[in-house]
Amino acid sequence: MTPTTHSLASTLPHAQPDDPGARLLLFGIRQMGAHGLNDAACTQAFLTAFGVDFRRPLILLRTMMHEMSQVAARPIQIAPWCCHRMTGGEATLLTVLRRIDASPETAGMLLADLLGVRDASSVAATAHLVAQAFADSGLPLR
Repeated sequence: MTPTTHSLASTLPHAQPDDPGARLLLFGIRQMGAHGLNDAACTQAFLTAFGVDFRRPLILLRTMMHEMSQVAARPIQIAPWCCHRMTGGEATLLTVLRRIDASPETAGMLLADLLGVRDASSVAATAHLVAQAFADSGLPLR
């Protein structure tokens, strides 16, 4: 294994999900994380995916990203939007959003660990709303 390959595998240990909802969510997280909450490319992607009902999932994702930035005790690494692999933080966040309905306690603990805080209940509540908005709009997070 070359040093470059080893470095890439340790920095981006997870493959991107095949699920279209999770991929859109990951794109939104990456765009907002890199370019701000009002990123036009993210808005366009949500408009294309959800049609006229794009506002609810977009605004809830913006809210969750803002809350995470306010609460987090440490930075969460994100990869560029074009990268086909995910950081550990991105994979954990997707896991949280996938499990928030079925196992809220587990998802809450994962989220608190990701953010480096004892209580992430406010962010967990918004994460639940994000997951529900995606499901209601036809792209459930699988």
